[in-house]
Amino acid sequence: MPEANAAALDFLKTRRSRPAKTLTAPAPERAELEALLTLAARTPDHGKLEPWRFIVIEGDAMAKLADAAETTAKALGFDEEKTAKARSQFDQGICAVAVVESPVMSDKIPAIEQTYSAGAVCLALVNAALAAGWGANWLSGAISHERQFAEHALGLTPHERIAGLIHIATETATPPDRPRPDVKAKTTWL
Repeated sequence: MPEANAAALDFLKTRRSRPAKTLTAPAPERAELEALLTLAARTPDHGKLEPWRFIVIEGDAMAKLADAAETTAKALGFDEEKTAKARSQFDQGICAVAVVESPVMSDKIPAIEQTYSAGAVCLALVNAALAAGWGANWLSGAISHERQFAEHALGLTPHERIAGLIHIATETATPPDRPRPDVKAKTTWL
């Protein structure tokens, strides 16, 4: 029988993202954030392509991205509510990491597997932050998928896209648990 890591299993049984709008200062300092990024980078990565990268957003960059989100949303014809939502995560944000899917040309590794790896990095970063005692949440939002915003505000190249914006800071309240999937109903045994 394998030896179980009881602490890790207990964490996974109770892990719960913290809504980004409930996070407040302080956020992790650079050394701690680098440690969290190092943990997140230990993710499944078929072919060792590292088809992702990080952009850390903090301080004045949040306000600049809020303005860029609003400008882009208005230019794209978003309605008032959708425009407000586009800028709100940056207005309210303390620290966030944009996980950028940055695919690598490969004859052996399909692009979809690289997409999955970038998604795995997002979850690994959320879990690392939560395990370290921070509040964390994985967001994206319509504006993050708009090329104009991604390229001009965040400096993405045409082949890159945002896999997630991981907000990390101090939690102000533990949210109630939400209903979880019925695993038996979602599972087929062969």
